Amino acid sequence: MEKMNSRKHEARVAGVLYLLMGVTAAFGLNIPSGFIVRGDAAATAAKIASSQLLYRLCVVCDLASQVLFVFLVLALYQLLKGVNIRLAALMVALVLVQVPMGFASMLFGIAPLVLSNGADYWSAFDKHQLDAMTMGFLRLRGYGTDAVTALWGLWLLPFGLLVFRSGFIPRILGIFLIIGCFADLAISVTSLLFPVYGSIVHKLMFLGVGELLIILWLLIKGARTEPPEGLPSKSGSRVAGA
Repeated sequence: MEKMNSRKHEARVAGVLYLLMGVTAAFGLNIPSGFIVRGDAAATAAKIASSQLLYRLCVVCDLASQVLFVFLVLALYQLLKGVNIRLAALMVALVLVQVPMGFASMLFGIAPLVLSNGADYWSAFDKHQLDAMTMGFLRLRGYGTDAVTALWGLWLLPFGLLVFRSGFIPRILGIFLIIGCFADLAISVTSLLFPVYGSIVHKLMFLGVGELLIILWLLIKGARTEPPEGLPSKSGSRVAGA
């Protein structure tokens, strides 16, 4: 019973971390999409300058989401390592690879704040050049996000397989997570190879509903305290009928 309660507690902790990461990531992704005025570098720079506190909040949320991601995957590892330790380790590795990429991409988002800080050393450039650099760094931020989206998808594959095999989380959630993996891969590859179709393929994001569902399940249900009939028991044998 103590082990069952421990599993439920681990699931709830993972659910809380997943929710916090999802909320902060949503704000963080507002850079650059929420501030770029397409084709107008001056208007983009002006929009950032007029909403600098909001922009800084998005940067902080971006940072927080990366930190929370590390704690989340460690919590999920603790919850799921008993299912298959190799898959659990792969899940952790894929997250730990993408977090530094996320930090690097975040720096491009910070660049416009540096360019607009009014320091004397920027006097070598006129306003049009600074605005152009601001737009350029935001575009780099966007491409960085498109690239790391592939890894956002890849970690869902071992995660989904672990959920599917776990026996204490509904298998359908594992299937949804695996679908989300391939949707993110399609978004990333298409956005980088054929950017003209980027806005179209981004509509596949709705296929990531599995992450929302797993958050809700972990928060509300936690984890089943007993594996369903027909799945391996603790000893590794299947539940046999009388």
